[in-house]
Amino acid sequence: MKNCITRSEQRVHSTLLPTAYSLRSTAWLRPLMLFIFALCLPAAASAERVKDLASVAGVRGNQLVGYGLVVGLDGTGDQTSQAPFTIQSIKNMLAKFGVTIPATANPQLKNVAAVTVHAELPPFIKPGQTIDVTVDSIGNAQSLRGGSLLLTPLRGVDGEVYAMAQGSLVVSGFGVQGKDGSRISINVPSSGRVPNGASVEREVPSSFGSTPYVMLNLHTPDFTTATKLVDGINGLLGADTAQAVDAVSVRVAAPTDLNQRISYLSTLENIEIQPGEAPARVIVNSRTGTVVIGSHVRVTPAAVAHGSLSVTITERTDVSQPNAFSNGTTVTTPRSQIDVQQPEARMFVFNAGVNLDEIVRAVNQVGAAPGDLVAILEALKEAGALRAELIVI
Repeated sequence: MKNCITRSEQRVHSTLLPTAYSLRSTAWLRPLMLFIFALCLPAAASAERVKDLASVAGVRGNQLVGYGLVVGLDGTGDQTSQAPFTIQSIKNMLAKFGVTIPATANPQLKNVAAVTVHAELPPFIKPGQTIDVTVDSIGNAQSLRGGSLLLTPLRGVDGEVYAMAQGSLVVSGFGVQGKDGSRISINVPSSGRVPNGASVEREVPSSFGSTPYVMLNLHTPDFTTATKLVDGINGLLGADTAQAVDAVSVRVAAPTDLNQRISYLSTLENIEIQPGEAPARVIVNSRTGTVVIGSHVRVTPAAVAHGSLSVTITERTDVSQPNAFSNGTTVTTPRSQIDVQQPEARMFVFNAGVNLDEIVRAVNQVGAAPGDLVAILEALKEAGALRAELIVI
């Protein structure tokens, strides 16, 4: 029996032997294969860090905005006859340098564009550090590519100057226009960025460390997550260390010394908790037809039949020619052709407690498009069969 080996078995052995030899010769691949296999395993409900679920109250950025000029454009700037504020800004800037332009002069510039400059001032940033700025045209400039932003003060909502911006623009968009009016544009050439283009000149006052506690605000309001956050902090740092204020805020006792408080917050941020599950929601984007269905969406018993009616109207004109020597005239008569198509509508039944997978499978079997799915979900919600919150954005 040992010699009774079929040809197919010989082929299998001849195929497996080189593979085994190659695995022995490439033993270094085994840890990588085990790592990839571990990633492919279904993960259990994993905990999340506090820093991914909440933020510290008062630790936030501040918006800055300013008005400036971009110069050095290759004939793609503002048309000054339609954007008079650009010329006014040029005159004001030149007057500060001692250059006077006659009141009757009206320069027709094509290499200058009036822009707005905005940026976000990160928390705890200090004078002398730099931040990125975004530059957007507010006139009719065709492109800001190749331009440079002149020195522009950036102000906060209190009117104080917190940064000064200046530098060469990085524009990802591109636009070309022909003499006949044709134009090709890729992305948005009238907007750009200046990396590290603003220097911070003023520090934002902060109340960090002025109270004997810190307030953690959840990104998503949830009573269950707030309760688990309190339990996680108290389990590590002691009872009554954290107290829930509402579904968003959790008050945590903290040291007043700044050095100790920073180390204390570092410990808080890395505590891992199991957040509460999101409520059952169906999100519908009415403009794009995008539908997002949560995993906890359920449908009570319901029967759905969905079909579509297509009506096509074709208009054409017939020409009637008179007979020869009949002294008649040529006339045109309209002719309409109407075609109505109604495909066979399919019906499917949702059983009690249908989950997300079964909903998607049933809709795919019918062949419903995203727009049809929106109509089905809205009808189920009106019928009281959809156990979820329907949100249309």
